[in-house]
Amino acid sequence: MSNTSSNMLALGTKAPDFSLPNPAKNNEIQSLESLKGKKGTLVVFICNHCPFVLHIIDTLEELYEDYRSQGIEFIAINSNDVDRYPADSPEMMVEFVEEKELKFPYLYDESQDVAKAFQAACTPDFYFFNEDLKLIYRGQMDDSRPGNQKEITGEDLVIAFENHLAGQEQEDFQRPSLGCNIKWKQI
Repeated sequence: MSNTSSNMLALGTKAPDFSLPNPAKNNEIQSLESLKGKKGTLVVFICNHCPFVLHIIDTLEELYEDYRSQGIEFIAINSNDVDRYPADSPEMMVEFVEEKELKFPYLYDESQDVAKAFQAACTPDFYFFNEDLKLIYRGQMDDSRPGNQKEITGEDLVIAFENHLAGQEQEDFQRPSLGCNIKWKQI
């Protein structure tokens, strides 16, 4: 378990466009444009085996249940090298979606081009875009990490969502996420 921090993509950045297969939907190609929320879109890089992801995934699904009715869509993306990390294969992604009862789309970035476009570094890595797909929050979900005994609340994301929905400015200081490094393909 390595501790890798987010790269903290510049606020105001337009969301990089993508179209990726959704293994849980028979590899249907789904795009950012077709999945984006009316009020905002959270893109999160995750994988099936990372202890940091496993630590927060249930709360992430609860947040989705709370905010999708308010126009905020979640899109998860797995960009890990499945040749070296077969636990993150598309087949295992389907099992993960079923086991965790995920309702948000979980897409597979085999080429890793989407992760590179987002400058994603770790799992989980969170990016919250407004209705115009401009980045307004990036960083951690909350202060909880595996083993640190802090409650998993989703506080940082909740603050970002609530500020946006209320038409208020985002917090000036946004803390990077921390997790396992994305498993890049060896060249």
